Amino acid sequence: MAHYNTILQQITAFITRHVFYYHAAIHHVGQKFRSYNRWSQFMAMLIGQLSGRKSLRDITHNLKAQQNRLYHLGMRPTSRATLARVNEQQPASLYQLIFSELLTKCQRVAPGHKFSFSGKLYLLDTTTIKLCLNAFPWAEFRSRRGAIKLHTGLDAGGYLPAFMDMTNGKFMRSTGPGHSHCPKALFSVSIEGSLIMTGIQNSHKTDCSS
Repeated sequence: MAHYNTILQQITAFITRHVFYYHAAIHHVGQKFRSYNRWSQFMAMLIGQLSGRKSLRDITHNLKAQQNRLYHLGMRPTSRATLARVNEQQPASLYQLIFSELLTKCQRVAPGHKFSFSGKLYLLDTTTIKLCLNAFPWAEFRSRRGAIKLHTGLDAGGYLPAFMDMTNGKFMRSTGPGHSHCPKALFSVSIEGSLIMTGIQNSHKTDCSS
C-alpha cells in the first residue's frame, strides 16, 4: 500500500496517539465503541475545520472522497449518523485537555517578542461567528441573523492564545475589550486598532493596560 505523508499527518504528529487514547478512555460515557473511536471523531472534525466544511454531511462526503488516505491517519470509516451521535453523547472535556497539553508544549519553545520592553504583550482580535437565529435565538446580531463574537488575546511571544471571551454579536469593542479573563499587568494592542478611550478605561479596571 502506498504511503501518504500529508500535511495533515504532520500536524497531528504533535499529538501523541497513545496519550490521546488514554485520555479518551477516561473521558468516555456510556457503552464502549464497537467499531468507532474518539480519534476518528477528532480527525473528522479537524478535517472539517481545516477544509471549511459546512455540515456533518459535507464532512463525511469529503472523507469518502479521500477514503484511500484515511488509513494512514488512523481513521475508521465515518458515517454522518455515527459522527452526529458521538458528537452529541461524548464529552468535549477530552479536547479541552488535549488542547491544554498541546498549548503547554508550544509555550515551552515559544520565543519572546522582539519589542524593547520586557513585559508581556498581548494582541487582541475579534472574530464574528454567524449562527442561525432559529437554532440560537439568544445570539442576537441583526434582525434576521444571529452571531457571537469571539475575542482572543494572543501572546506576542510565539503568537499563542492566552485568553478568550465570547459575547453576543452586538458587542462593540469600543465599549470594552471583551476579555474578562485578561491576565493582570499586561500591555494589550488591538490588531484592528479599534479600541477607543472607553475601552482603554474599562481595561484598566480589569488590571489591563492598552
